[in-house]
Amino acid sequence: MNQQIIIAGFGGQGVLFTGKFMAYAGLYQGYEVSWLPSYGPEMRGGTANCNVVISDQPVGSPIVINATSLIAMNAPSLEKFEASVVPGGKIFVDSTLITAKVSRADVEAFYVPATQLAGDNGLKGLSNMIMLGKFIKETGICEAALIEKTLKKVVPPKKAELIEKNMQAIQMGYKL
Repeated sequence: MNQQIIIAGFGGQGVLFTGKFMAYAGLYQGYEVSWLPSYGPEMRGGTANCNVVISDQPVGSPIVINATSLIAMNAPSLEKFEASVVPGGKIFVDSTLITAKVSRADVEAFYVPATQLAGDNGLKGLSNMIMLGKFIKETGICEAALIEKTLKKVVPPKKAELIEKNMQAIQMGYKL
């Protein structure tokens, strides 16, 4: 196991939260992990991204240069990080916000209308969790039994009422 993941989008899309979820899921499965967020004044509305490494070996660097997977939540993120994905890697695209197609033939691309699905199903603001559900299905990165446990860890106690909606969004993405 050596998953090197880049998750990128606009600030406020839950990019960092998605990465945090992946890191804790990896910990619960006994893997070595790192989670490196990248944001600044652009956090709300500008670009934000994070690097997640999940490995059965100690993680030498938290910086992902050769990603095995990319989750792109907006067009600038796809443009910036598409070339970082290794041949044979996977790219997950929120096709509601990104009209461009992945330009490479040596990767597997998944187009998920996550923002539209979230809005249409009363899950506004949870497009990241829909993308996460599809990511889990296609990569097997997280055991299904650990999803709720991980959510309970990463969702703050003052927002515990959101766990059920997050679960719904993940399940929706998983079923795609």
